Amino acid sequence: MIGIGFVYLVAGSFFAAAAILGTVDRRWSNALFHALLALSFFAGDRLGDIGNGILVLALVAIATSGRMKRGEASTAAAPQGPLLALALVIPAAALGGTVLFKQMPARVDPAQATLVALAVGALLALLLCHLWLRAAPLSGVRAGRRLLDEIGWAAIMPQLLASLGAVFALAGVGEVVGGLIGRAIPTGSIFGAALAYGLGMALFTVVMGNAFAAFPVMVSAVAIPLLVHRYGGDPAPIAALGMLAGFCGTLLTPMAANFNIVPAALLELRDRYGVIRAQAATALPLLAFNILLLWWVVR
Repeated sequence: MIGIGFVYLVAGSFFAAAAILGTVDRRWSNALFHALLALSFFAGDRLGDIGNGILVLALVAIATSGRMKRGEASTAAAPQGPLLALALVIPAAALGGTVLFKQMPARVDPAQATLVALAVGALLALLLCHLWLRAAPLSGVRAGRRLLDEIGWAAIMPQLLASLGAVFALAGVGEVVGGLIGRAIPTGSIFGAALAYGLGMALFTVVMGNAFAAFPVMVSAVAIPLLVHRYGGDPAPIAALGMLAGFCGTLLTPMAANFNIVPAALLELRDRYGVIRAQAATALPLLAFNILLLWWVVR
């Protein structure tokens, strides 16, 4: 059965190719960083907790060494129209593949249908790109490696921060936070609970850099025990509005490096935090309105 292993194989193969190209170009730190990422995708489940922990520490050591080189600018002028059309192949394949693969439970794991379809879409777009543009065999991989070098260590921030949320949840951080917040909120105050949940999602996202990492903590601390169980709120809109509050925090923090720091690096902006400053005027009013929506939905 095709499942998440196929996705890991595709991702690992790309990082392995990036490592080989980095070695050829004598970008030793970049090559080692990408090789370790490839190893995590190829054999992460066989390395065990200690092995994966050492691997992560090695990635951090390389990232903080300052020896990773940025990508070199491309001198080739790519046709924008075809590239845009080819880029749309990926979401189209992800949507169509999800619907199709869920009708094939014997061949594709239904729980991983979307991720499998996304990986297939990426491979299909790469193939069509070579056929349509008549590009060299490794041009797509080289362009991807160049973009990866430009992004640098921030490329793995989503993985690290998402796993951080799971660790926090398993460690019982949500229960501790819930106990502290429960004592601070006036008894019977729905607005106080909505404020704690929405503001907590934003603040935890600022600290963690990822709303998905903050979500399990704040849901177990406030959303479920107070907004759902005590005040009888509908879990679906509460969860959705909580994530939106978290996204407001994403707009405000450099910890969300893949969202805020990477654009500044790719655009070579002089102000490293200019993206965040531009987004603050949208994030803060949206957060306030979102908290009011939470109160209105639950009351």
